[in-house]
Amino acid sequence: MRVHATRASQADVDVLETLYRGLETEMSQLHRMWPLADGLDEPVADSLRAAIDDERTVVLVGWIDDVPVGFLIARVEDMLSQAEGENIGAIRLIYVDPHAREVAVGEVMRDQVMDILRERGISKFDAHVLPGHRLAKNFFEAGGFAARSIIMHHDDDR
Repeated sequence: MRVHATRASQADVDVLETLYRGLETEMSQLHRMWPLADGLDEPVADSLRAAIDDERTVVLVGWIDDVPVGFLIARVEDMLSQAEGENIGAIRLIYVDPHAREVAVGEVMRDQVMDILRERGISKFDAHVLPGHRLAKNFFEAGGFAARSIIMHHDDDR
């Protein structure tokens, strides 16, 4: 079994959208705001195409042998002016099909995107994780991440 990750191309958009819908379903069960504030803008295929073409964004596809089972989207983001031009690499979305978890697909994608961003001079990294998503929190902590911020939310329509 070969676990690996590749840079996404426009030819991967259909499979990326299918994988994204799996992530959307999972995250929506954790918090109803996720598809409204944290996911991709609709139409998702257009958002994926734009991300693949954006020079500040890295989109990876995770594979087991020749089967795509996951994806990751990270982007280079500006920090405040006092950071003197230093940027941060933000892993915005990561997903592995539940049937393909626990064989290191996520780790391969996480580590590869960090290496890609390090080649661009990035030395600070964020990963976006929903509160209560213990598996994702543990996954990133195992990769050396620690919480630095929590977003609180209030919805008057509740």
